[in-house]
Amino acid sequence: MKPMAAKSLYKRLLLISGIAATLSAVGWVGYRTWPRTLHVSPAPCLPAISVEGGRWVVKTRAAALLGEVADFRSELLACLYFEYLKSHAGLAGSQILLTAKATEAGPVYRIFLVLDNNLLSAVPYLARLRAEGFIPHFHLDPVPQQDLAYRRLETAVFLGAYNPLMAPRLDSVAPAQLLLPLTRFLMFKSETDRRIRKRISPVPTELSEKQARQLATDIVAVTRFYRLPLEVFLGIGAMENNYMNVRGDLEHAVWKRRPQRGDIVLKRRRGRVLVSDYAMGVWQITRETLRYAHLLYLKDQRDYSALPPRLRPAKTLDFDLGDSEVLTTYAGLLLRHLLDKTHGDVARAVGAYNGSLRKPNFQYAAGVRSVALYARSFLERAANLDGMNVAEAWLLTGPPGPSSEEIANYRPAIGARTSRHDQD
Repeated sequence: MKPMAAKSLYKRLLLISGIAATLSAVGWVGYRTWPRTLHVSPAPCLPAISVEGGRWVVKTRAAALLGEVADFRSELLACLYFEYLKSHAGLAGSQILLTAKATEAGPVYRIFLVLDNNLLSAVPYLARLRAEGFIPHFHLDPVPQQDLAYRRLETAVFLGAYNPLMAPRLDSVAPAQLLLPLTRFLMFKSETDRRIRKRISPVPTELSEKQARQLATDIVAVTRFYRLPLEVFLGIGAMENNYMNVRGDLEHAVWKRRPQRGDIVLKRRRGRVLVSDYAMGVWQITRETLRYAHLLYLKDQRDYSALPPRLRPAKTLDFDLGDSEVLTTYAGLLLRHLLDKTHGDVARAVGAYNGSLRKPNFQYAAGVRSVALYARSFLERAANLDGMNVAEAWLLTGPPGPSSEEIANYRPAIGARTSRHDQD
């Protein structure tokens, strides 16, 4: 081959190689940078954001959104709080659920609210309930439809158990059967007191279980001794101070002709004295009312040896009784006296407890009646179970639960009646 021809061939090959290399480089860059459709779906935990009806909606990717708002170790307290939320927070029956979960320490009872599946409305709603003191905390819980259906089924079991068609009358229930539900009722009333819920100063101290049990024992003993309607006596205690020991009416004073033993004299004028008449104890008995109740006691012919020693008043009146159990006896004696004076007219007698026989406070009596009706209903329903734990008996032990198909097809009955501590 001639040198010129070889040189020309070499140049051509070099040109072809350069073009090939350039095309390869362009192809590689194009392959790496050319836009492609990515087949990626958001992780299930991420919410979906959209606009519905002209407003932003942030939905979880679950079938339902629940808010856990309370948990208890006591079944009775959980049921009381369940009913309290439904009546005070304006929640419909289908929006609140009572469930049980097995733990090594025993059942834990949890209360859930069924929420709008929109985080932008659900979170502020729960925050408002917490700010108003209706719930102690909240935790969001997205759940599948089957889980929601099973929790509705659990709620229906509790509703059925605590709302029997027939229940024993309260006056026929033995004291031993009353003690636990009454203890829980007293604790519940003190814990849901408005001053505690809203942290209104001075915030009273809620009842401990020990205090509630002792007070429950004393209330049963006094109402049986004086033959008083238990629910009415409970209504008075709730209206006065929700069973907590707090002095009241600290500025209240009365004029008298002359001071008596134990009086705190504030003023003297023209042969008369102004004495302090504040209220004391669970039953808010004023100093002057206590003096009157003691006179009733000294004249009473009943055999007080039938009462436990701690409930027997001394022969000499002692005004230093702010935290004394004896005040429960005095309150019972005073109510018995008023019932006798009004010939059994409960409204007048209760109105006189907060007013006088001449001017009964009927608005106060109406409040007492409202509490009394609920107390009677709850105690009768609890007594009907006779100490049985519904969760352990029907939900957490025994035969296998409903099948997945039964749970998925479950629908709560329309028009069904609705009715943090040591385990019951």
